[in-house]
Amino acid sequence: MPNRKSIQTWFDEYSEYHKNATNKVIHWICIPLITFSLLGLLWEIPLPMSIASVSPWLNVATLFFVASLIFYFRLSIPIAAGMALTAFIMLVMIATWDQRMPESLWKVCTAIFVVAWIGQFIGHKVEGRKPAFIEDLQFLLIGPAWLLGFVYQRLGIRY
Repeated sequence: MPNRKSIQTWFDEYSEYHKNATNKVIHWICIPLITFSLLGLLWEIPLPMSIASVSPWLNVATLFFVASLIFYFRLSIPIAAGMALTAFIMLVMIATWDQRMPESLWKVCTAIFVVAWIGQFIGHKVEGRKPAFIEDLQFLLIGPAWLLGFVYQRLGIRY
């Protein structure tokens, strides 16, 4: 089995792309918005009725959530637990929204997704460095966990 990077190694590498204070603030705003809007957009992708009829919770968003958790569990159980809780809260919000205003979910999530990505690229323009995911797409999953790592440090939780 190949030698895998530790969660700290991932965080250290990701941090190299995020040294500017303004870029960091933008990331604290935009990464959660991108995560939420991505889950909302994935929620809206229809599955075949034979699959979708099992449960309204069985959809592309929850399948993505499970696949992401496998990635996180391989790196850190505490980070995976925090990411699971965070994503679960987002998915509950999305499910509630979808029940109350289903026609607006994809529209609002698309707008949030686009605006948040514009924010990310503005942050990297200020940083003077391209986003980390240009080098390795796995950094798209590391970004949210990197923020959670700061929360854990503040709370004294080891990851």
